[in-house]
Amino acid sequence: MDNKYIENLRIKVKEALKADNMRYQHTLGVAGTSACLAMCHGADMNRAYIAGLLHDCAKCVPDDIKISQCQEFGLGISDIEMESPYLLHSKLGAYYAEHIYNINDAEICSAIKWHTTGKPDMTLLEQIVFVADYIEPYRNKAANLDKIRHLAFSDFDMATYIILDDTLNYIRKSGRNLDTQTEVTYEYYKNKVNR
Repeated sequence: MDNKYIENLRIKVKEALKADNMRYQHTLGVAGTSACLAMCHGADMNRAYIAGLLHDCAKCVPDDIKISQCQEFGLGISDIEMESPYLLHSKLGAYYAEHIYNINDAEICSAIKWHTTGKPDMTLLEQIVFVADYIEPYRNKAANLDKIRHLAFSDFDMATYIILDDTLNYIRKSGRNLDTQTEVTYEYYKNKVNR
């Protein structure tokens, strides 16, 4: 993919994020971090960059529209997602990637779909975007961030496990609804790093 194609994607994503400069900076951070992780772990840098660039392309869609579009497009909404519709930006973003941004790469779309909750046995690209979303340079409030950033380039599964552990702890303390997919993913990576 050439630079012009990527630049056009960047322009479209910036428009989709409604000039939310912080969200756009985060998006560029995830795209760049995804490319760096791809370089480190032997994945395709362009595909990782594009997945990172599009990971939040549905983030600024109002919650009621997220719900109605997921219903319209047959994407399925769990009880947790209905109570916490912000979670829907991942699956709606995957749909947008394919149908609005014309991404004909199932793994890029899947990486977008699973970047929030993760899933057991993620592909390398899925795991890259999941981790990049947590460690990108503009993030500064997450627990264990320096440790996780180091591990992301040295022990990828351990970094993934700690992110999931920290995420579950944060959600439990905040009293927010917990997506069971995150718990299932946590158990998978806990078992994987303990083997």
